[in-house]
Amino acid sequence: MTLTTKTVVPSAYRMTTFDENLAAEVLYSDDPPSDESPTPPEVVDVIEAAVPPPMVYYSAAGSGVAEVRVILSGFVLHGFLGVKTLVIKSAALILSVASGLSLGKEGPYVHIATCIGNIACRLFTKYDQNDAKRREVLSAAAAAGVAVAFGAPLGGVLFGLEEVSYFFPAKTLFRTFFCCIVAALSLKFLNPYGTHKIVMFQVKYVDDWHYFELGFFIILGILGGATGALFIKASKHWAKSFRRISFIKAFPMFEVVLVAIVTGLMSYWNIHTKQPVAKLMLNLAAPCRDGTDRPDYGLCPTVIEDIPPVLLSLFWAFLIKGFLTIITFGIKVPAGIYVPSMVVGGLMGRLVGHVVQYIVLSYPTSGIFGTCAAKATGSCIQPGVYGLIAAGSTMCGVTRLSVTLAVILFELTGSLDYVLPFSLAILVAKWTADAIEPNSIYDLLTNMNSYPFLDNKHKPIFTSDLADLVPRVRRERVIDVSASPVVSAVSLRNKLQALHRAGEIDGGLPIVRDGILVGLIPAPDLEFALDGLDDETSSMCLMAHIPSIEDSDEEDERDKTDFTPFIDPVPIALDIKSPMDLVYECYVKLGLRYVCVLKNGRYAGMVHKKSFVKYMRELEEKEGH
Repeated sequence: MTLTTKTVVPSAYRMTTFDENLAAEVLYSDDPPSDESPTPPEVVDVIEAAVPPPMVYYSAAGSGVAEVRVILSGFVLHGFLGVKTLVIKSAALILSVASGLSLGKEGPYVHIATCIGNIACRLFTKYDQNDAKRREVLSAAAAAGVAVAFGAPLGGVLFGLEEVSYFFPAKTLFRTFFCCIVAALSLKFLNPYGTHKIVMFQVKYVDDWHYFELGFFIILGILGGATGALFIKASKHWAKSFRRISFIKAFPMFEVVLVAIVTGLMSYWNIHTKQPVAKLMLNLAAPCRDGTDRPDYGLCPTVIEDIPPVLLSLFWAFLIKGFLTIITFGIKVPAGIYVPSMVVGGLMGRLVGHVVQYIVLSYPTSGIFGTCAAKATGSCIQPGVYGLIAAGSTMCGVTRLSVTLAVILFELTGSLDYVLPFSLAILVAKWTADAIEPNSIYDLLTNMNSYPFLDNKHKPIFTSDLADLVPRVRRERVIDVSASPVVSAVSLRNKLQALHRAGEIDGGLPIVRDGILVGLIPAPDLEFALDGLDDETSSMCLMAHIPSIEDSDEEDERDKTDFTPFIDPVPIALDIKSPMDLVYECYVKLGLRYVCVLKNGRYAGMVHKKSFVKYMRELEEKEGH
């Protein structure tokens, strides 16, 4: 089902993705940009031959959170938020979760909710015709997806602010909050699990923590952050090794079948790994005395002799689940990483919790454990708390969410007493993960798929100006109205195809008169206008405003099509000597997809956002070396 959502988009990038090796060399010219230099035919042939292979993505595969973040930054992924993707991903998600693979449904919830928001925007002209308002709706919808996934409306609002939203104005905050509350209440009334809980692993802790446990909570933060960072490195290595095999690239379904077989063979023999991830997370985080008849699966030993077998079982489960999560992430099925990463951390945390319990039971009269003397045997330490803290820390190491995670864990437990341990462990986990691997899992996906995403949280230091980035002007990339404001539709179609071949289908064509920039027509609008012509071969299109057009003869107007409503008469333009800091601010603050460049007041070229992102990544690589 997921493979039916395959989308092929022309690319101007050297790309490397989790499922495709799209590497290709890009030709660069050492000549400085000129005002307007024609492109010889032989050069055009070389350029077309050097065009990289197209980008291939499956809109219903994976979690979709990284792509939603890219879309909210201003980029367009065709079909990613459409009806087809919504239907297929919703149906395929049911099957993938029911399969027992090491994946979660929480990440895809964000994508599905955003699809619903995008489709709803089409019903109202106010949002359908305005990209800014549409993205406000998409931001609120993505936050509602997290609110439903974790039963945490406040966490959903913070997720929208901290992770997916590129621009989060104050008025969007209340709308996002309203959307999250309504989504959580709706799910509460539906009672999906029959337990009056929004999520399966919602737990309650009655007993308070002890001061001597703070040191262990910090250790859990270090271990969780390191585990999350190592998971990112392992996933990157797996993508660059196993998924580069030609047979796996050609037949992604084979990888899904192979992972399913390996999961079944490795998981069946362990009492923990054979459980679904959500149920396993509940068992790892739940207290031993929660007043329910839920089986404890041997996770609640009361005497010291019962702890070593539990430790051995948890250790093997940790290794198995960690390996399965690495090889499952990136296969062509709807799959999230939130709960699987939490389960891996929960197994590690429960392991540490039982070690602490073993120490306390071995030295019950030690001064440091004096507060435990008055409690029943084995009840002083709650291993479930350790499991949930480590789960949050590992998820922080994978996603680099901080405040959002602390609030989500608070809403899952409903306990103010544990806000401090949760926050402390997540803080330490983020520091540790950043020291080992600077990129989150979403940054990794964005970089490997070469999405033009500018991280507005980390501004680089530039020492150059815009002249270093401006390509040479080519005749097929410019609409010249110097001789006449009327241009043939065939010529416009050829220029549009040149943009498509270069992978700039979301770019635009500048309109110049005697070398002066007088307007710009976006490529999607030009394609829409050309597709609406009755006879493209003989049509002549008006590409500039003419004050005396009303006085022209009717016979002259017959074959002319007025394209001026699609033209931006005042496109954003910068001087060729503008500092890169200004260019960065324009892309980040204004959400531009391209910037026109002027030299002495005359048109000198255009810089696409993709080119600027690529320049920044090359700059970061040089600084890294």
